[in-house]
Amino acid sequence: MVRTTSSPRPKTNRGRRSKGENERRERKQRVLTHGTPSTTSAIADAIVIKDGPIFLLTNPDGNIPVGNGHGLGLYYRDCRFLNGYEMLIADAQPQPLVGTATAGFKAVIELTNPDFETKDRGTVQKESIGIKWERMIDSERAALRDVITLQSFAMAPLELALTLHFSAGFEDMFAVRSLLAERPGKLNPPCWEEFILFFSYDGADGIYRGVNIRFSPSPDKRVGPKAHYNISLQPGQARELLISLIVVESKDKEEIQPRPREQPDLKRIEALLHRSSDDWLKRQTIVESDSLALNRLVIRSFRDLRMLRNTMAGREYFDAGIPWFVTLFGRDSLITAIQALAYDPTIAENILRLLAHFQATEVDEWRDEQPGKIIHELRVGELANLGEVPHAHYYGTVDATPLFLVLMGLHARWTGRLDLFQDLRENVERALRWIDKYGDLTGDGFVQYMSRSEHGLVNQGWKDSGDAIIDENGDLAKPPIALVEVQGYVYRAKRLVAELYRRAGDADTAARLEREAEDLRARFNDAFWLSDGECYALALEAGGRPVAVIASNPGQALWTGIADREKASKTAERLMQSDIYSGWGIRTLSEKERRYNPVGYHLGTVWPHDNSIIAAGFRRYGLDQAARQVMKGIFEAATYFPNYRLPELFSGFSRQDYEVLVRYPVACHPQAWAAGAIPFMVETALGLVPDAFSKRLRIVRPSLPDFVHHLELRGLRVGDASADLRFESTADARTAVDVLKIDGDLEILVQPATSGG
Repeated sequence: MVRTTSSPRPKTNRGRRSKGENERRERKQRVLTHGTPSTTSAIADAIVIKDGPIFLLTNPDGNIPVGNGHGLGLYYRDCRFLNGYEMLIADAQPQPLVGTATAGFKAVIELTNPDFETKDRGTVQKESIGIKWERMIDSERAALRDVITLQSFAMAPLELALTLHFSAGFEDMFAVRSLLAERPGKLNPPCWEEFILFFSYDGADGIYRGVNIRFSPSPDKRVGPKAHYNISLQPGQARELLISLIVVESKDKEEIQPRPREQPDLKRIEALLHRSSDDWLKRQTIVESDSLALNRLVIRSFRDLRMLRNTMAGREYFDAGIPWFVTLFGRDSLITAIQALAYDPTIAENILRLLAHFQATEVDEWRDEQPGKIIHELRVGELANLGEVPHAHYYGTVDATPLFLVLMGLHARWTGRLDLFQDLRENVERALRWIDKYGDLTGDGFVQYMSRSEHGLVNQGWKDSGDAIIDENGDLAKPPIALVEVQGYVYRAKRLVAELYRRAGDADTAARLEREAEDLRARFNDAFWLSDGECYALALEAGGRPVAVIASNPGQALWTGIADREKASKTAERLMQSDIYSGWGIRTLSEKERRYNPVGYHLGTVWPHDNSIIAAGFRRYGLDQAARQVMKGIFEAATYFPNYRLPELFSGFSRQDYEVLVRYPVACHPQAWAAGAIPFMVETALGLVPDAFSKRLRIVRPSLPDFVHHLELRGLRVGDASADLRFESTADARTAVDVLKIDGDLEILVQPATSGG
């Protein structure tokens, strides 16, 4: 039996508290109820590189400002080790020309000098020096490798002073996000060990953390946390500096002390990283079209998913998003795996096995934990280790458990395998028991949430910010809350898992689950349909009262198949009206609602993953034109972002009003289910419906985007077989399908079916 590890809980005083303690408790409450992921300054233009658990965010000029209030820095395992790293030329910042990080693990930034005076009061004109700043994540050694190349384009010899200024704060992720201010350990002053700059922190959780910064060649001068170089350059001459920043973490203080190390072989490190990235791309079903934009969108998506890969307990999963959510999130990893199933089913199996490993086995109100529940979030930072927040193993999610079952069923449809179900059958049964016993808080047959944790998440669906679920008066909905999409997840989970029980020879359990699903469907369509007959309610709040606001959530319910057909059609029609469809995508909340805010985290912004699921829901009910419009908006939105990278979300301002997309200041980028949105939309548009147990692939109403005339899939896996397919637009506005190649036993049927179910 798997048991979760319990970390210490904070001591509570049920009696009188001091003013300071009350303030501290209020700050903790804001951690889990705040309306935004972070209160730091904008990171929308940040250059991001990552490999495994270590990642870096900088300004476009490569600098990390020495000071507070921003989210830039060098991070490792829920801790920002380095919070400042600036390069100065003659005490002035170089001017950025271009910066890119297309490979994910490496960034290249080109800078040039401003005007400056030399020691003899001569003037070096701007743009006389080329400064190339190459930086690469070396995850094998938990290091950042920087190469700074300075080249003179002047006609005469010149001298310049270059300064590198560092700062390390070792802040917990919750502190970086300005949600908690605690730094309970001891921050030691920086020191030099010969020519190694050493920062260290004695964590209150018993973990020592450090940053060793090594320079080659050695600085000409060392003053506090600054390294100074006096550089002479002849015309056309180039000089190179190598800076290695190694993060260390250990329960033994001696282990983090600076030690002599071999000079890194940067070419070898980069070659290995490129090989790993290429191998990852080769694992995916290949998508190629005549549209350069679509090709770039798909490649960017897969590169971002590769960038977000991480491992835990020997299993591969996707970190949820950089920088705030670089860890295992149950809901996020499950939805991303669903989005990627048509391209690589192997990571879905890894995620299911990993989440089964952390499945809850006991009742623990501090963690919002009940037996059978799938984990929401797992943190390894200092505050989680100390029990200051419940996130060491936190279970405050209402939807991860049914989504665990949905992914299990969809994975089987693509692979034609029952072994995963058989291996995790006990976990499946625990999840089903949680839905029926703990999920139904009021006994009305719907799955609801209400946090039992003193510092738990107030909202526990995918819109989990504290102000996300509101009623028509703008007031916060009262728990227990039954979200509209969660009922759909439960419906689809029981339908899909019933298939697995039936194939495994347990017809009685299969029939029971099917009856329960159909009973839920009938009650859902009665209880959630709004009296004006336009749409489903966002949720049912305490007392079973419908939360009668127009939000995007009902669109996700359509994806599950729980909606009556006529109600589904009306819901889609309502969600495509201009007050909720921005022109770039469906907003999280209609602009007619009292709490609407185009830059509110869940109160009017547009989320790519949300739209990808809604588009699939529209297609399921044959609402193809609405689906095409949603997909077109998201496709076009992606072209407004650097390197075609869709972020976690963007602002909900109308396309008609501004004609350009407005970015959300502190959105994660890359973010896992945003990266999965484009591949999932391609699968949806092509109408791929697998039935690997019958060795069959149905292609239902294939429909290419308007800007694509032909598209090929190569290496599409269904069970033990694979296929190469070509989709091509025809003169009569249809999409023809040509089977180019089949390896193995697979029947492919192209059909104008009425449902993609």
